[in-house]
Amino acid sequence: MADTTITELKQKIAQAHQVIAHLMDKAAFNGAEAHRALDYFGGDTFDRNFLPWPHHGDEGLRPDELNAANDD
Repeated sequence: MADTTITELKQKIAQAHQVIAHLMDKAAFNGAEAHRALDYFGGDTFDRNFLPWPHHGDEGLRPDELNAANDD
């Protein structure tokens, strides 16, 4: 990656951290998952399993696996 791209990605992650903190403040949400997100986006490590929902790989989801299909 070019140095510019790396710099921009680091800035984008910093923005994500600020957005999460702002949303937590506005929603008065101070739960463990919110703090976990702040810690993750505030750090330098990548965790492939960070997302709190199941990862389905590159194959995508079938329609019956999408939330919209389960809203009966």
